[in-house]
Amino acid sequence: MKTALFPGSFDPVTNGHLDIVSRAGRIFDRIIVAVASNESKSALFSMEERKKFLEHVCMDIPNVEVISFKGLLLDAARNLKVSAVLRGLRAISDFEYEFQMAMMNKELDSRFETVFLMSSSQYSFVSSRMIKEIVRLGGDVTPFVPPIVNQALKEKRGKILEETAE
Repeated sequence: MKTALFPGSFDPVTNGHLDIVSRAGRIFDRIIVAVASNESKSALFSMEERKKFLEHVCMDIPNVEVISFKGLLLDAARNLKVSAVLRGLRAISDFEYEFQMAMMNKELDSRFETVFLMSSSQYSFVSSRMIKEIVRLGGDVTPFVPPIVNQALKEKRGKILEETAE
């Protein structure tokens, strides 16, 4: 059975992430979507919230499992005995970063494989960072995120604005 690990911070999960998951589900027998703890980033949503969102939006994709993890991606991949790590690419800038990470992981463990999937054109400009910025400035992100995430972002925006006003 070919299993891919799709790691990310998913803060928040976007329709672009879901596009990668659903397309990869046609290539791999099993996809493990892994919500990563990233201490270098200040997350808008807790790891538990992000995992809950992903479980909800992936529930109709039969070969998808959602987990969370801390630590090295390489360790998670080894522990889960995956065939490959899946990464989505939107632009050349994504490739440069992801290529460097893939090569470092390959150097640390020669069995480590990374598979890149290009984003679909309608999501090639969507990033979690942009989504948060649009919401912060009062914009509508309905076309870019699942409804459960859109609602949560609206609720978070109110809290963010209250904190900023104090």
